[in-house]
Amino acid sequence: MSGLTFQSRDTWAAGRLYEPFMGRWSRRVAIDFLDGLDTAPDLDWLDVGCGTGGLTETILHNARPRSIRGVEPSAGFLEHARARIADRRVTFLSGDAQALPVKASRFDSIVSGLVLNFVPDPALAVREMARATRPGGIVAVYVWDYGGRMELLRRFWDAAVELDPSAVELDEGHRFSLCRRGPLAALFRSSGLGDVTVRPVEIPTRFEDFDDYWAPFLGGQGPAPGYANSLSDDRRNALRDRIRTGMPIADDGSIDLKARAWAARGRVPA
Repeated sequence: MSGLTFQSRDTWAAGRLYEPFMGRWSRRVAIDFLDGLDTAPDLDWLDVGCGTGGLTETILHNARPRSIRGVEPSAGFLEHARARIADRRVTFLSGDAQALPVKASRFDSIVSGLVLNFVPDPALAVREMARATRPGGIVAVYVWDYGGRMELLRRFWDAAVELDPSAVELDEGHRFSLCRRGPLAALFRSSGLGDVTVRPVEIPTRFEDFDDYWAPFLGGQGPAPGYANSLSDDRRNALRDRIRTGMPIADDGSIDLKARAWAARGRVPA
């Protein structure tokens, strides 16, 4: 995942820090997301906000594409993606979802993972994706269910708001009302797409121990880690302890949570 033109509190820049925080879970969602698109092989794909390349790589391995282009504004994420994916069918370039640097009707399928809610104008981004898709082609995105069953973040923010009520303004569940079934469907339809569907994609998120859960929040990539890093040592330790107290920690120290995303899909009229 990556966002486009983020506010400072939504920092996404270092691929090596993003991967243990969200990358490992986004990649699992990407498999189910692509399966639900049921696309033909030998298509031209565009991955908008490709980030570290997780969705691009999944398309490469699972969809038998003719070509994939990834668009991403973060130089650090692009560097990480280019270093990881060396395939002649894949190219990466810098760009913004609200003004895609591609020709109209260029791609068969345009996708975006964990990006749309971070774009300042999501409606403009969806219209841009529709513009760049060939008639009859697919536009599809997935976003976390921040206010519901994205449990690793919900447990963080619920504890943060208990200790600091002002933290609610940073909580993605509060900020991103788009990330629900109804608003996503309405956005796709209002952008001129047809055959619109929105479905849940749920994956298990298993942590070896509490440190495996907590350490990625210290990396500064995204709203929750950004908030954690803004705290004094004492307040950060208090937040850590509050979260740990409420965790379903098994006898072997492992923690099993769930992560749900909403996957929206629409077709450009022929």
